[in-house]
Amino acid sequence: VQLQASGGGSVKAGGSLRLSCAASGSTFSNYAVGWYRQAPGKQRELVAAISSGRNTNYADSVKGRFTISRDNAKNTVYLQMNSLKPEDTAIYYCAAQLGGGLYTDRSAWGYWGQGTQVTVSS
Repeated sequence: VQLQASGGGSVKAGGSLRLSCAASGSTFSNYAVGWYRQAPGKQRELVAAISSGRNTNYADSVKGRFTISRDNAKNTVYLQMNSLKPEDTAIYYCAAQLGGGLYTDRSAWGYWGQGTQVTVSS
């Protein structure tokens, strides 16, 4: 499966963005999808994930502000980000893995898209 992330940009604190991860090349509904982010000088961290069965999990830092969802008809997973903070600034990546689990280990994700930059100013 090939992944294309989009939707990043620059916003002020308190603003919103919606990221999209469009997939092609396989039966997307059978894949779990995760959003990761990497800030300068920091490790890549899991932000949110959604299983093929639409179970979700979130990093504590984004709970209540971010929502992950999927539209299998459009082969797309979304990350709605509200109440953005400067510490959300990072490159955001989407990842996918065949199966019904919610993977938390970065090595479990077999497919990665290119990143999209999110910049939140104070």
